[in-house]
Amino acid sequence: MMAGLLFTRAGVSVRVLEKHADFFRDFRGDTVHPSTMEILDQLGMLGRFLDRPHERLDKAEIRVAGQDYTVGDLSHLRTPAPFIAMMPQWDFLDFLRDEAAAFPGFALEMAAEVTDFIEEGGRVAGVRLADGRQLRARKLVVMADGRSSLVRGRHLLPVTQIGAPMDVLWFHLPKADDHGESLRGAVGTGRMAVLIDRRTYWQAAFIIPKGTAEDVKARGIGWLRGEMQALFPELDLSGALGSADDLHLLSVALDRLDTWHRPGLLAIGDAAHAMSPIGGIGINLAIQDAVAAANILAGPLTRGQDPDPLLHKVQDRRLFPTRVIQAGQKLAQDSVIGAVLSGQPITRAPMILRVLDRFPLLRRIPGRIVGLGVRRERVRSPQRRSAKTRSPIPESSLRA
Repeated sequence: MMAGLLFTRAGVSVRVLEKHADFFRDFRGDTVHPSTMEILDQLGMLGRFLDRPHERLDKAEIRVAGQDYTVGDLSHLRTPAPFIAMMPQWDFLDFLRDEAAAFPGFALEMAAEVTDFIEEGGRVAGVRLADGRQLRARKLVVMADGRSSLVRGRHLLPVTQIGAPMDVLWFHLPKADDHGESLRGAVGTGRMAVLIDRRTYWQAAFIIPKGTAEDVKARGIGWLRGEMQALFPELDLSGALGSADDLHLLSVALDRLDTWHRPGLLAIGDAAHAMSPIGGIGINLAIQDAVAAANILAGPLTRGQDPDPLLHKVQDRRLFPTRVIQAGQKLAQDSVIGAVLSGQPITRAPMILRVLDRFPLLRRIPGRIVGLGVRRERVRSPQRRSAKTRSPIPESSLRA
């Protein structure tokens, strides 16, 4: 959606294809970081974005062995929005759709599942849909379809697996009122969980060892309820979790394509690099990819240039931050999450957490890394359209 907005703003006709009939998907990441809100500010959209219901988080806190630690501070960032906006992803997508619809040449087609590619003369020339239709792209197909991307399923581009020791079980927990703290995290011996405030309920993420979802479900819903109660004794969970049907599995992956492009096609976001949920960085890294792609390609596309010789520049620009962030996520997976899930006794927080909690100034370091990331992009693609008139022939097709 962000790529579609940026390309159509620059004067490129775009059709975004979304396989579902709406954007409502529970159990998705909802953290809109300062780096993303910088982009919205550069586009003149930040005020309208913040008018939508959201919660604000400017500190990172975690409970370890029953004691709370503050380990990150975003409030001192020199940026238009020095906090994380907690907004359901469907609301964020609705916002981007509404903003993109103001530009001519933008089209969004829902319930349009892409099932295959059209290839002609050694390049990708369009896509085939589940309903039998074929859509041709005059210049480029951008795959922004996540870790289950068609480029992976069709083995169009090779993937390097980095690995993840955990999966996540998502579920709802009741709240006593509609006032929350946006985000809570807790770690204990053999258990780890995060709660995301949904005003009227908690969206809970319970971390489990990789591939053990069925084993966890076999222990019974009462066991899981007890684990959550041990982590969050202040919650009333007596009526929570009716059955295993309430649990939704996220199979965590950490990997990246060796090459993000081939003639006529570019992969960005999780399609190019699946991220761990650690830090909630995946959405924001994908937004940065979209900005870089538009910066590099939008101008040439409006001038009728062949984009194929330029596609490598998007990967060249975004590969370094991807590697850095994935390396940090792997370190956290191996040194922290892996240790917790192994059942090692957790009697106190690691030294680094205790130091960050004790010295507030040091909390700005992880706050900056999480909030702004590495090599953050600035919108440099042109704005050439502002009126709403649609072009019947798409130059670029994107799969949302």
